[in-house]
Amino acid sequence: MSIRLQYTLSKKSIYVIALFVSLIVIIALIILSYLINNESQKTNEDFVRKGFFRKYEAIEHEFKNIEEYQSVLQNVINRSNKNNYADHFSILNDLNLNRKLIRDNWYTFYQSDKEKITDKNILSKVLHKPTIKDFKNIYLVKNQQINNFLINYNDTLYWVNYDTVKVSETENLFYGSTINLYDLYRFFIDIDINATNYAYIFNKDGICLTHPNEKFIGKNVFDFTDIKANDTITSTIVTRFPQDKYTENEASSEFIENTNIKRFIKPLKTKNFDGYVVVNHLDLIINENVARIKFYITFIFLATFLLIIFIFLLFNKLTTKAYKEKEEINDEKNRLIVENEKINNVNTLNQLQQLKNQINPHFLFNSLNSLYMLIGLNKENAQKFTMNLSKIYRYLIVPPKENTVIVEKELAFIQQYMELQESRFSEELIFKLIIEDEQSLAKKIPYLALQIVVENAIKHNIATIDEPLTIQIFVKTKAIVVRNTLQLKNNRTDNENFGLNYMQQMYQYHQNNEFKAYIKNDEFICVLPLL
Repeated sequence: MSIRLQYTLSKKSIYVIALFVSLIVIIALIILSYLINNESQKTNEDFVRKGFFRKYEAIEHEFKNIEEYQSVLQNVINRSNKNNYADHFSILNDLNLNRKLIRDNWYTFYQSDKEKITDKNILSKVLHKPTIKDFKNIYLVKNQQINNFLINYNDTLYWVNYDTVKVSETENLFYGSTINLYDLYRFFIDIDINATNYAYIFNKDGICLTHPNEKFIGKNVFDFTDIKANDTITSTIVTRFPQDKYTENEASSEFIENTNIKRFIKPLKTKNFDGYVVVNHLDLIINENVARIKFYITFIFLATFLLIIFIFLLFNKLTTKAYKEKEEINDEKNRLIVENEKINNVNTLNQLQQLKNQINPHFLFNSLNSLYMLIGLNKENAQKFTMNLSKIYRYLIVPPKENTVIVEKELAFIQQYMELQESRFSEELIFKLIIEDEQSLAKKIPYLALQIVVENAIKHNIATIDEPLTIQIFVKTKAIVVRNTLQLKNNRTDNENFGLNYMQQMYQYHQNNEFKAYIKNDEFICVLPLL
């Protein structure tokens, strides 16, 4: 009865906790949905604004290309003569046939006191028509660096950019390029076919040069839209730079009936155009994106809510499994403690062996004997010998904690050590240190590794004036290579491999198995990898 009561109380507590957590999840769902929806709205508005800037930059880039093309024609005129104009303009027209936006190039001569740009003879060449009969709605642009005008001929609107050059006292030259505004409209449609917004362009007098709906091209923008003149002279953006100002507001689309849009209007000015770019983004696309995000958020939180309930229902079963896993972890932990203890024992043995090597009475006795001889022969060298011996034993008595030392420090020690040895052997010993890679001096090497290898070479090889012992240390990128001439003594001892075996164990302790010792070309070579 007692067990059953405990089980019942435990089950009730689980359901109470589950209900409490569920309530928290529902409240969190409401709050976070509100916050994320607001952020989503801001994100979509930023996306729309970035779309406007991309569209504007694309249009500005193309209009500057149209402006720069007139400079190309000017260079052709300046670098050619009257006899070559026809060939050069013909080549340019052939090249333009392969471009996405086709421009018709033209030139014509006229007597300065008779003809004007609006004469039918000139317009026939401008439009590449044999004869021009009736034309209307010529709109001349004033106060611009590149002369241009619009002409309506046979229900087609053309944009003409031109310049004039005085050829002689009585003759002038007109030259320029002509763009069919319907070609310009199709060009802008193609370069941004996947955009979720649409744009059109009109000049300062409201004449629309391009529009997704062809019927509006050449019309006055103030007649078929709700754009007011004030929209083009004010800015809803606060900035110190005039080129960054633009108008952003809500409006009704003239392109799609009964549809609200977010409208951006920004000035566009080049050498041959002074007007505005309008970019419209449909509100329904923004609202669709926000609604989709709301759906995803609701789905995620409901899935989280159901997952929490499922976790609480399985809580009792998972508890038993967790206790078993905890026992397994404890067993594994105890096993690792035993393994770690073994490693510590090996480390202790290595340190003990190194301590024996540091306090080497043989080395001390040899050094004292050499000092005794030098005192009687050369007191100055004896003093220098004593100082080096002091520095060496200071280095030996205070080993590093990690049992490794920087290469530069170990090299300084081995140089002092070799100075002592050279005092003993004089011309019988030749020592060279060659540093091939300066960056290796900052790396590490096992403590006293070089001393062990060098002492091993001196201990087991003959060194005489006739056959001096040569020891060379090369500092390379990944290792230090120690070479000595091989001239072994006859009285070889049982422990002659003690030093090499010790070095092998030291590198294994540092988990490095690349230590090598071998004989090649009458030389004994040791490779000490850098750590």
